[in-house]
Amino acid sequence: MTQIWNNTPFPTIIFAQGLKLPDYISQNKTSIDKQLASTGTVLFRGFAVGSPEQLDTAIDAYGEDRFSYEKSLSNAVRVNLTPRVFTANEAPPEIEIFLHHEMAQTPIYPSKLFFACMIAPKTGGATPLCRSDILLKKLTEAEPELVADFAKKGVKYTNIMPDEDDNNSGQGRSWKSTLSAETREAAQSRLSEMNYEWEWLNNGALKVTTPRLDAIRDIGHGETSFFNQLIAAFRGWKDARNDPSKSVTFGDSSPIDVRALGTAISLADELSYDLNWQQGDVALIDNYRVMHGRRPYTGQRRVIASLIA
Repeated sequence: MTQIWNNTPFPTIIFAQGLKLPDYISQNKTSIDKQLASTGTVLFRGFAVGSPEQLDTAIDAYGEDRFSYEKSLSNAVRVNLTPRVFTANEAPPEIEIFLHHEMAQTPIYPSKLFFACMIAPKTGGATPLCRSDILLKKLTEAEPELVADFAKKGVKYTNIMPDEDDNNSGQGRSWKSTLSAETREAAQSRLSEMNYEWEWLNNGALKVTTPRLDAIRDIGHGETSFFNQLIAAFRGWKDARNDPSKSVTFGDSSPIDVRALGTAISLADELSYDLNWQQGDVALIDNYRVMHGRRPYTGQRRVIASLIA
């Protein structure tokens, strides 16, 4: 069952019509982009995309520049499968990945995401989707002071990166991989270029704090969205290194009202739509308008991903 926002179903679902997905995309890109701009998510179902190479071909047909995982500041451990396609997240199946906009905790992020289901899980494993433009409207009604503070102050994120990849954490990507740096000097140079603060810890891990980043984004046509990583950071940045209570502040380093942020979390949960994957599904998501996550699951689950600049 889809949701309805502004008299439009969310997500848009396009069923196979006798064409392979690359052919459908190349022939209908204008229409697809119009639907994506309206709803934030387009699900292609029944096109039987069954391999990373087939997804890569479909993305090539979409015809937009890729956003490189290798050069990104993503905290998630992933494995490249083709130049465009990689695993979605290597975190264990029992770990929930909470709602977020991809890489919104960094100054560098993609505009769109492709996901494709190679193997559907036995139970669970849905990808929750939340319209951040709708969330912001409801949050403004419920917590106007919080929204005003986010608009004025922005937000900062702090996280601790290990010196080697930690597959047991959704935040387990090493500082070497995250910063494309083999030495501390190279890491510090990259952080300095982006106005980060940093601290080296005794175990070789690296603690970093972002500069002020926006928490609300103008998405055009007079619309705005709750574009950030606050929910994921506050609920999910917990592992052997990270404490969620120390992960987020306003951009001026002042504390965020936990009660008011809890309202945002509750509203996002209420607004979430669970995309229950079927094998061969492909989803195209507007990263500025829609948050996503991952429910815990049992059995095998293989969802692969790609980023668009």
